[in-house]
Amino acid sequence: MKHDCDILIVGGGLSGPILALALAQTGLQVAVIDALQEKVRKNAGFDGRSYAVALTSQRLLAGVGVWDAVADNSQPILEIKVTDGRAGEGPSPFFMHFDHAEIEEGPMGHMVQDRHLRRALLDAMAATEGVTHLSGETVTGQTVIPGGIGVTLASGKTLTGALLVGADGRGSGTATRAGIKRTGRGYGQTALVCAIAHEKPHHGIAHQFFMPPGPLAILPLPGNVSSIVWSESAENAAAFHALSDAEYLTMLRPRFGDFLGEIGLTGKRYTYPLSLSLADRLISDRMALIGDAAHGVHPIAGQGLNAGMRDIAALAEVITDAIRRGEDPGSIAVLTRYEEWRRFDNTALAMATDAFNRLFSNDSALLRGVRDVGMGVINALPGLRRGFIREAAGLTGELPRLMQGRPL
Repeated sequence: MKHDCDILIVGGGLSGPILALALAQTGLQVAVIDALQEKVRKNAGFDGRSYAVALTSQRLLAGVGVWDAVADNSQPILEIKVTDGRAGEGPSPFFMHFDHAEIEEGPMGHMVQDRHLRRALLDAMAATEGVTHLSGETVTGQTVIPGGIGVTLASGKTLTGALLVGADGRGSGTATRAGIKRTGRGYGQTALVCAIAHEKPHHGIAHQFFMPPGPLAILPLPGNVSSIVWSESAENAAAFHALSDAEYLTMLRPRFGDFLGEIGLTGKRYTYPLSLSLADRLISDRMALIGDAAHGVHPIAGQGLNAGMRDIAALAEVITDAIRRGEDPGSIAVLTRYEEWRRFDNTALAMATDAFNRLFSNDSALLRGVRDVGMGVINALPGLRRGFIREAAGLTGELPRLMQGRPL
């Protein structure tokens, strides 16, 4: 059956465009259906929203041709320091310190601002033959048809393809229309996100400071600027977000500390509620889920985007290999290979981040002692410490070819 394109992707944020670029390299025709207008995505100003892109995710971005466009605006993560304590009291003497020099591959990752990555993806899609970007379009219906799947857009237009990929976030309409339910729970925590300018250089060091209400991540950006992801109880976060900038900084300073000198806000402030959300299945008839549409985890380890990157690289490889063997890329037999590859890793990450949040986001003297001793032991054992560094860089597990730096 003749389709409008080979692969239909719903979602124009990050995951959808990256997958489209990967598949287009192999000669496939891909349509990206994006609910936002292109000019809205492309004209975003600095707002502090940034991602910790692991080393293997950087390889994927290089493989689809967008890394060079963001490299000059990225900040290498050279070290990670993890500490425990209370606001205003400083960190515990027990800590973990991870240095990229302990692995051969280079920096564990890079910090990349949302605005730079989105613009690079939009430019790459526009320049790539085989990618059609439909901006300002939403899907209102999807139907499996003989040999493929069709979608209806709000504009009345219809499209067909061999496979539909849901890259439309935690509230994925693609998953809902396919009858896929989600499992999860709210954490009663909210992340406060902003960018901070500081007096002293950060030297490419990322900090994770665990406090009873939730962790504070201080993530290095180019120059004397850091991105902040500050997890608090939902009640406290709402109160802090309602404060003026000066009052907000007054609440942040005892938690942030003075190791970077004087600090000040730059850009806007954001909040988003924290929850665990896992799709019960990653596939259905002629349909697959990637990224946040498949799994949403606590940002405690900064691995949500990187897990989505693994989904992308794995699905692109499964589809490409199937086509080379003469198989139907939308068949359940092919899609099952993708689900079997990614299901365990996604569930394990969700369980790990959930367990870490439970262990660290409390003020129990017993648990504080356990975690402090645990961090001290990990930091004192080079082999164990190196394992954590490789995990942070995304170098563990069965890596898809694009994450090994190899072509599809």
